Amino acid sequence: MHIHILGICGTFMGGIALLAQQAGHRVTGSDAHVYPPMSDQLEDAGISLMSGYEAEHLKPAPDMVVVGNAMTRGNPAIEYMLDAGLRYTSGPQWLAEQILSDRWVIAAAGTHGKTTTSGMIAWILEDAGLNPGFLIGGVPKNFGLSAHLGDAPFFVVEADEYDTAFFDKRSKFVHYRPRTTVLNNLEFDHADIFDDLPMIQRQFHHLVRTVPGNGLLIAPADDQPLKEVLEMGCWTPLETLGPDGNWQAELLEADGSRFHVSIDGTEVGIVDWDLTGDHNVRNALASIAAARHAGVPASVAVEALGKFENVKRRMELRGEVDGIRLYDDFAHHPTAIETTLTGLRKQVGDSRIIAVLEPRSNTMRMGIHAESLPASLQQADRALVYSPASLEWDAESVFRPLGEKAEVCSESEKIVDLLKQEAKAGDTILVMSNGGFENIHQRILDALNERGG
Repeated sequence: MHIHILGICGTFMGGIALLAQQAGHRVTGSDAHVYPPMSDQLEDAGISLMSGYEAEHLKPAPDMVVVGNAMTRGNPAIEYMLDAGLRYTSGPQWLAEQILSDRWVIAAAGTHGKTTTSGMIAWILEDAGLNPGFLIGGVPKNFGLSAHLGDAPFFVVEADEYDTAFFDKRSKFVHYRPRTTVLNNLEFDHADIFDDLPMIQRQFHHLVRTVPGNGLLIAPADDQPLKEVLEMGCWTPLETLGPDGNWQAELLEADGSRFHVSIDGTEVGIVDWDLTGDHNVRNALASIAAARHAGVPASVAVEALGKFENVKRRMELRGEVDGIRLYDDFAHHPTAIETTLTGLRKQVGDSRIIAVLEPRSNTMRMGIHAESLPASLQQADRALVYSPASLEWDAESVFRPLGEKAEVCSESEKIVDLLKQEAKAGDTILVMSNGGFENIHQRILDALNERGG
C-alpha cells in the first residue's frame, strides 16, 4: 500500500511514517519545513520527502493519505484530497487500526514528562529482552529512533492530549485504548484548543474510560487535577506515586541522580543514573510501575534505568567550550522550566546558570502563562529571553520583576552576542524551546569557539 503523510516531519507523524514503512508499506510525505532531526531519520530510512503542500504530491493518488493535526482547510493538498475523494485518515486513527489493535498498549499521558517517561518504559522493556514497539514524541538515545514496530505484545506510546486532526477534535490519546496507563500530571496548557483546565480534564476522563478493568492506572497521589479526573469515574486498579503513594523514592543525592525505590514500603532497588531533577525521579517511578504491570520485575527495571540515556532535547548536553557547558531542553511551560532549573541548580551548586528561553509554543505565544514565567526562572543567575515580533505580549514588562538578571532580545543574534561577551568557565547555559530556535545552540558554541581563538 502507498501511504502519503501530510505533515511528515513532526515527531509524531514522522514516527507514523517509520512504523508504516516497517510494516511493509511504501511511504512518502510532505511538510512545509523539511528539517532535522526527523528529516534525517526519514531520509536514512529511504522515505521520500517533498517540501510544501502541493496537489501534485498526491498524484498519482496514494492508497491512503494520513493527515497530520497541523493541517487545516485551505491547505492546497487538503483541498485537493477532499475534492478528489481520496481516502484519508488521521495519524492516531491509523496507528490504532493498523498497529495497536492486537497489542498490549502502554501509554504515558500528562502535561509534562510524556516523552521521557515513554522512553524510560520502552527502554526497560527492551533491556528486559522484550523488543517492544514504541512511538515517542522525541528520539530516545538508547534507540536512536522515535518509532519502532517491535514484537508483540507490548507497544509503548506517548499519549498526547492535543487534538487529532481538522476533522477529529478529540484528543489523540482516546484512539489508543491502552491497557497500562501513566497519568504523569495535569495542568492547563494548549490554550489554542482548550478554553480552560476542565476541558482538558474531560479529555483525560475520556482516556480513563477506555482503560479496561484488568488494566492499570498509574498516577501521582498529590496531583489535584488528576484526582478530580479520577473522581469523574474510574473502573481500573490504581497505583499511586510520591508522598503517601504506593511507589516512593528516597533521594540519596539531592539532585535526584541516585535514589531508593520502594513499593508499599518494600525497597526494590537503587536507581543510579545520569538524569537529575525531582520530575525525572517521578518519571522513573511511573516507568517502573508500568513495566512491572507488563511483567518486568521492579528490581530489573531499576537496573535498566541505570543504563537509560535520556531523550534528545531533554537536558541534552550539546557541547562544552572552555569550561562552559551548553544544554538543550524542550521545556515549554513554567512548571517544566522551574523543575528543570531546580534540578540543574542541585547539580551545579553555586556555579552560574544562564537560561535562554524562546516562548514558542502556541500557549506561550498567546501569553497564557506569561505571569508565571519570571518565578519559573528564579533559579537562573541570568535569563535571556527571545521576543520576536510574533509574540503576542510585552516581554519587557513581564520580565521586569527579574531586574537586571533578565534581558529581552528581539533577535536571536543579540543573545548569541551577549553570551559571547558574558559566558565564562564554569557557567552552564540552558537553552529552552520546543522548536529549532534558529539553530541557536550551534551558533552559541561556534561564537564561544571563535572567542577562544
